Amino acid sequence: MVPSCVLSYARCCYRVQYVVWILEIGKTRMTLRQLQVMLAVARERSFSRAAKKIHSSQPTLSEHVAELELELGKKLFFRRGREVTLTEAGRVFEQYAASAVLAVEGGRQALDDLDGMSHGSLMIGASTTPGIYVMPRIIADFRGRYPNVELKLQIANSRIIEDRVKARELDLGVVGGHALGPGEECLSAGLLDELVLVVPLRHVWGKRKDIPPEALAHEPLLMREEGSATRSVTERALQRAGVRFRSVMELDHSEAIKQAVMAGLGVAFMSIYAVRDEIVTRRLHALRLRGVRIERHFHVIHHEARRITASARAFMEVLAQAGQRARPKGATRKGD
Repeated sequence: MVPSCVLSYARCCYRVQYVVWILEIGKTRMTLRQLQVMLAVARERSFSRAAKKIHSSQPTLSEHVAELELELGKKLFFRRGREVTLTEAGRVFEQYAASAVLAVEGGRQALDDLDGMSHGSLMIGASTTPGIYVMPRIIADFRGRYPNVELKLQIANSRIIEDRVKARELDLGVVGGHALGPGEECLSAGLLDELVLVVPLRHVWGKRKDIPPEALAHEPLLMREEGSATRSVTERALQRAGVRFRSVMELDHSEAIKQAVMAGLGVAFMSIYAVRDEIVTRRLHALRLRGVRIERHFHVIHHEARRITASARAFMEVLAQAGQRARPKGATRKGD
């Protein structure tokens, strides 16, 4: 019986050879880099933005696209000032370019898997709260187990991480309270998180465990920016419970929210992971709305067409074990 790893290697070689054959039809000079550039420009709708995204220069990208258009004998983009859009030919060719690039990337990953975890690379994206307060410990654990795997972490708000997953720029994305979009697949519910209401110690609620929901309407509420999962989860939970609230300020970082609360500018709902140090050191006080529990999971998502590598599976295992070992102080099981 032929071992599965040999069959996987053979299938990988066939796919890569198929892509090479496609690119060589008619003695073409088409290159993989040209396809990557074309896809980047199509996603960003701009040569300058695409150049920044793939760490190249705008003239180099323009040259790659011009050579590809010359090779195909078709214009791929309409250029209107700095903005570009795909032509009909560009839209048709885009799906084939994406399949070719994905096949080559999958082939490389399959070859890496043949060596087990002796080497490899992994690109993780995480929204702000898990990226800052959860991922560092998990990444340290992962690197301790798999020192030869190169792991990179990108941190942005949930909407940006989702966009990068859709653009196949990330192997995995870790976001909170996520609703799946087209082309996305949730691999794991990940760690459980709870959003608690934080106030300064000198606040009138500074020694209370909970407050009636209607009391929130009279307090200035600080919120994260649009695109933040913390904000969307909070708004959905309060609206479902019929709780009135008054948002007075938007801030685009958890640390800015904490400093604003400590300065007496308002109260805020924040992840228990983000404020546990301030609670322990008595710089902030956490409480709940009576009868309203705001919980979410840090979901692990990826592009459904992207191959799940051995290193990605190993990372998810480390993340799952971290969730089983410990829960943040203040988080409770449903029904407690």
